[in-house]
Amino acid sequence: MTTRMLAGLGALAIAATCSAASPRTTTKTTKASKPTTISYPSGTEMVSGYLALPEGAGRKAAVIVIQEWWGLNDFIRGKADDFARKGYVALAVDLYRGKTATDPDTAHQLMRGLPEDRAIRDLTAAFDYLRSRDDVLWTRIGSVGWCMGGGYSLALALAQPKLAGAIIYYGRLVTDDDKIRSLAVPILGNFGGLDKGIPTESVREFERKAKAAGKSVDFKVYPDAGHGFASSREPTVFRAPDAKDADARTDAFFGKVLKAGKGKT
Repeated sequence: MTTRMLAGLGALAIAATCSAASPRTTTKTTKASKPTTISYPSGTEMVSGYLALPEGAGRKAAVIVIQEWWGLNDFIRGKADDFARKGYVALAVDLYRGKTATDPDTAHQLMRGLPEDRAIRDLTAAFDYLRSRDDVLWTRIGSVGWCMGGGYSLALALAQPKLAGAIIYYGRLVTDDDKIRSLAVPILGNFGGLDKGIPTESVREFERKAKAAGKSVDFKVYPDAGHGFASSREPTVFRAPDAKDADARTDAFFGKVLKAGKGKT
């Protein structure tokens, strides 16, 4: 990866696909038991995130929820709440430092202005913060992201090999063979066959290289879906059956890598 993975040509490619997928709001209104905004250190800075806690006492597996290019909006908070209802400590990281977008131009500007190294630092710091909590099973922390956040979910897996698993929803993939060979984290990916920014050929090439290197990678391409099929509010983009299937795959994957052997720390 370069020092600005989502800048330059990479950002333009992501922008071209993200722009068609307006931000989606969650369809569920019930909050998790104790949602709150928390702060934690990232380098010399203090950054914030939306923390949703599950019901019940004891240590739980945890999920780092990573925003789309729109920022930490209602959709991402809703996803954190969903994971908390499923028994996970869920932390949605605010990579934009409080800023959000509702139109593609603003989202593009925010994404281009986000330094990749700072974003990865914030995400690895989120991992460290979750590990420090006495209600988290520190060996059972995973990540999930959509669009820009999907790319950062993979970037976090490359930066933090102790992550238990990472999920990519139509996020940008790395192409460097050494990076792929260094991957030590199981990966699940959900992609659209009509996604022009992340073509099926690049998805299959990453999968082929990773499996040849003995990595745990499970990618699925939905042939009639485009970019944002599981998160866009646009009816021409959002595909309910594919989104339902992708989310079921997410639940099964986290159930395997995060909740199996959950009594262990």
